[in-house]
Amino acid sequence: MCNIKELKEIINKAKNIVFFGGAGVSTESGILDFRSENGLYKLKTKYDKPYEIMLSSSYFYSSTATFYEFYKEFMINQEAKPNYAHYFLSKLEKKKNLTIITQNIDGLHQEAGSNNVIELHGSIKRNYCQNCAKFFGLDYIISSNGVPICNKCGGIIKPDVVLYEEGLNENDITKAIIALQKADLLIVAGTSLNVYPAASLINYFCGSNIVVINKENIPIHRKIKLFINDKVGEVFEKLDNL
Repeated sequence: MCNIKELKEIINKAKNIVFFGGAGVSTESGILDFRSENGLYKLKTKYDKPYEIMLSSSYFYSSTATFYEFYKEFMINQEAKPNYAHYFLSKLEKKKNLTIITQNIDGLHQEAGSNNVIELHGSIKRNYCQNCAKFFGLDYIISSNGVPICNKCGGIIKPDVVLYEEGLNENDITKAIIALQKADLLIVAGTSLNVYPAASLINYFCGSNIVVINKENIPIHRKIKLFINDKVGEVFEKLDNL
């Protein structure tokens, strides 16, 4: 509990906060991560290719039907709802200058009420026709049989997510760097920091207060103010109940 009290003091003193979150932020919502003991990489499936292939840009274009079969089964969780971490950050945004930089594509931060969210890897809730650029929500993708086709021009619809072999959105990178350079507190939570180039962005943080909330040690080559070995949502719930 001493760590929770220290975290509360650090947050109370901060003026500009960046929350840099990974898959561990959403596991408490029932969404599988990739690299943990129960993550997607460890699951046995009928697909004979690694996840990096199944979720790659080249596979999307060469085997679109199989891509979508896999994508709908493993990347879309209709039952997932925001957890305590999402709601805590939404409340914190109303009190502090907070920017959320997320590697997740589930859209749960916005569903919980957060507005200042940078989605480095896109969102399953945004989809677009590759031919005419018409936008489609998640419901259209879920209700489509096989490959989702545009109801305006007949083009193939692509999720607005960053697939393997694709680069991050330059505008998102710029916004993330600006937020990190202005921040006096960086909270890194629920991430292995093994996904690049997203993980390298934290090097743009110029402040001295770095808090890590994670179930495992992470390769962060900076002096850490506070490390809390716990689930993100449980930490914020304890913080709220102090």
